[in-house]
Amino acid sequence: MEMPTPDATVLSQKAQLVAELSGVLAADAIISDLAETRAYECDALTAYRCPPMLAVLPETTQQVAEVLKICHARNVPVVPRGAGTSLAGGALPTADCVILGVARMNDVLETDYDNRIIRVQTGRTNLSVTGAVEDDGFFYAPDPSSQLACAIAGNIAMNSGGAHCLKYGVTTNNLLGVTMVLMDGSIVEIGGAHLDAGGLDMLGVICGSEGQLGVVTEATLRILHKPEGARPVLIGFDSNEVAGACVSDIIKSGILPVAIEFMDRPCIRACEAFAKAGYPDCEALLIVEVEGSPAEIDAQLTKIIKIAERHSPVALREAKDADQAGRIWLGRKSAFGAMGQINDYMCLDGTIPVSTLPEVLRRIGELSREFGLDVANVFHAGDGNMHPLILFDANQDGQLEACEALGAEILKLCVEVGGCLTGEHGVGVEKRDLMLHQYTAEDLEAQLRVKDVFDPKWLLNPAKVFPLSVTAARRSI
Repeated sequence: MEMPTPDATVLSQKAQLVAELSGVLAADAIISDLAETRAYECDALTAYRCPPMLAVLPETTQQVAEVLKICHARNVPVVPRGAGTSLAGGALPTADCVILGVARMNDVLETDYDNRIIRVQTGRTNLSVTGAVEDDGFFYAPDPSSQLACAIAGNIAMNSGGAHCLKYGVTTNNLLGVTMVLMDGSIVEIGGAHLDAGGLDMLGVICGSEGQLGVVTEATLRILHKPEGARPVLIGFDSNEVAGACVSDIIKSGILPVAIEFMDRPCIRACEAFAKAGYPDCEALLIVEVEGSPAEIDAQLTKIIKIAERHSPVALREAKDADQAGRIWLGRKSAFGAMGQINDYMCLDGTIPVSTLPEVLRRIGELSREFGLDVANVFHAGDGNMHPLILFDANQDGQLEACEALGAEILKLCVEVGGCLTGEHGVGVEKRDLMLHQYTAEDLEAQLRVKDVFDPKWLLNPAKVFPLSVTAARRSI
């Protein structure tokens, strides 16, 4: 994948753009030096890099509006950026663009416990939303693995989930309203401090739109009372397929755990070496957590353990206290960092029907052998949101290309069994060329028309989501 490099036109307009932006932003909020813009040259999909023309760091919605007005008038593309944790290249710059980062927009604007809402600027990190309300007995439910760093802006853009989304849903289920700035600088309010807005579901259009429609600067989020208690159980199996069958049976039983997480042997070994969480040596591991009163927890775990025992587990450990619960989760929360110590990897994000887990895991194993690249599986098994990690050596010629080819086959497999290309990472640049595998030309045309309405010049987050072959005619630059 080749990203454009700066040309004479870009360089000539840069000084003028900086001068104009200086009228609305402080000097330290405009980053134009090439060495400094390299901090924004990629996101968490680090295989691809391209420094932007410049980056800006506004602090208010009005400043965002002024920046967008200037860029709109000059036909300058803008790439919105939260914390840069996107694993799909969702915040990858082009050489002629302005990165609009919301990192300095991190205030809590309103807290309303009676109506269970919190309104924040979208540069605030996911975990710090819970941090703002937990002393009063509340929490914010979506919990992506990157929650310590990732921003609410990116969570909204990609409709992020996390380990506990099985019970509480993903971002769209916990988002009540947004303040959004359109590319021409118009400020719009969508939704608000109420359960459902009347009319068209515009909030559903915005959440998951990957920065294609506007820049979300403020968000009204649903907060929940902390549960009385929670307890996980760790279950080991001698094959991925058997673990997948157990997940399917738990879901079919009607029990609703707060989380069901899956790890296979390569991931188990890496996490144990990294975090020393006390995981058993087995082929596949499930972490199943339930919550409620002590009696409710006991009743749910009794049923789950009975289901697991039908699949002949090789290990079964129920947490007896907070320390044991923390150790069960320690390895899972450390998975991506642990794998990174072993090798370069690409983290995929396909979603499948839970009933197809055994089949899909078997086929991923076959594809892994076919391409000669190891695959470690760690994912939210309860809702079928898979995160295969393809291991490769970035310094070895051809391995990145082989990794991408294997990733494409795995994602196609997800679609073929009735799933989709992404659950929470988004499409970005990683999956844009696979969109025609999931959608017909007519389906894509409907999506393109929505983009036309919000961003007629096609200046927001260019070269993402849609195959370039179908967007070339719409690009005005």
